[in-house]
Amino acid sequence: MTAPRQRGWLLVVPSIFMLAWGGNHFTPLLHLYEEVGHYAPWQANLLLGMYVAGLIPGLLLLAPLSDQHGRRPALIAGAVASIAGSVLLACGFHSFVLLCLGRVLAGVAVGAAMSVGTSWVKELSSPPFDASAGSTAGARRALLTMTGGFAIGAAVTGVLAQWGPAPSVLPYVVHAVLTLGALVALLTAPESLAPERRAQGPWWRDLRVPSAGHRRFVRLVLPAAPWVFAAAGVAYAIMPATVADRLGSWSTLYATVLTVLTLGAGALVQNLVPAINRASGGHALLVGMTAMCVGVGLAAVAAQLRQPVLALVVAVVLGFAYGVCVTSGLIHVQSIATQRDLAGLTGVYYSLAYSGFLLPSVLAASLPVLDYPSSLLIVALICVACAALVARESIGGAAAAAPQDA
Repeated sequence: MTAPRQRGWLLVVPSIFMLAWGGNHFTPLLHLYEEVGHYAPWQANLLLGMYVAGLIPGLLLLAPLSDQHGRRPALIAGAVASIAGSVLLACGFHSFVLLCLGRVLAGVAVGAAMSVGTSWVKELSSPPFDASAGSTAGARRALLTMTGGFAIGAAVTGVLAQWGPAPSVLPYVVHAVLTLGALVALLTAPESLAPERRAQGPWWRDLRVPSAGHRRFVRLVLPAAPWVFAAAGVAYAIMPATVADRLGSWSTLYATVLTVLTLGAGALVQNLVPAINRASGGHALLVGMTAMCVGVGLAAVAAQLRQPVLALVVAVVLGFAYGVCVTSGLIHVQSIATQRDLAGLTGVYYSLAYSGFLLPSVLAASLPVLDYPSSLLIVALICVACAALVARESIGGAAAAAPQDA
């Protein structure tokens, strides 16, 4: 095995990184769209969650297409969608329709990265491409890349918006240019899905994912999955809104800090998940859900007190919970899936996970009836109920089948 072949996954991660960047660099600009663009809070939060409308089709449709035609064409399509999305966002500051279309395309791109990109990195991190990697290396490499893209993209955008010229244009231009560069590396990456292993017949038949009915997926992974990005949404979409009147002109930078803290904590803990899994006897997902309950409960308290410092603590706790849940959930998925439906089950998992990103839109739309402290308290109670479901199945022995090596 030659060294370049073993490092083939490194040629894929720049595109995954940039597609994740494109999905999240809108987040620090929410205040800008409300204050300068004069969009209502529900509109800004809808734009934040709008890319779920592109992400779920991207996850579910590109996965079977990649099973039939290979990983490279599907991820290239995702990169093109990401660039087009940034172009529309750069041009659409005063057009809600263009902004929605841009966010949908950004979602398609993130869907491609999460289903096709994650599967590609997983395959390139396994024999015959990389015989030295552990069984969880593919999941951790892909997730660390995604989380890094989410965090660094938001950080760069926040800095450019706070101190750079044309804050509603420049961040998107920077992203589009860098994504074009990532495409060059992608074109040289080894295709992991040989023609003889590809699905045959109409691609829509592969929309069926038999592994999605697996007991461990239904009873353990499913109750936790929506909380992965619900946590992120609460941390960097809801928390800035609860303390906005105490931030003055620093709202954009503060939202950026919350985003980076959340995703940074998530990135730091992801490589520790195998150790958490071993220390907890295979119950890392339950550890993550327990932290999730604590974080959402703290969010309700922070919203009531309107304390910016406490909101920062919430971001760290929810970031930890996000990192543990998303990694342990994906490890379960990759151990459940067959070779035939790895991309498909990954797509289903991320579709469920990203459904939680609509939570900020729901809470913002509920403001005439429920203030944030009240609605977050209700969310915390629902989170506890889901954690109880995870605990019942996890303690019952389902987690024992998950890989626990590093």
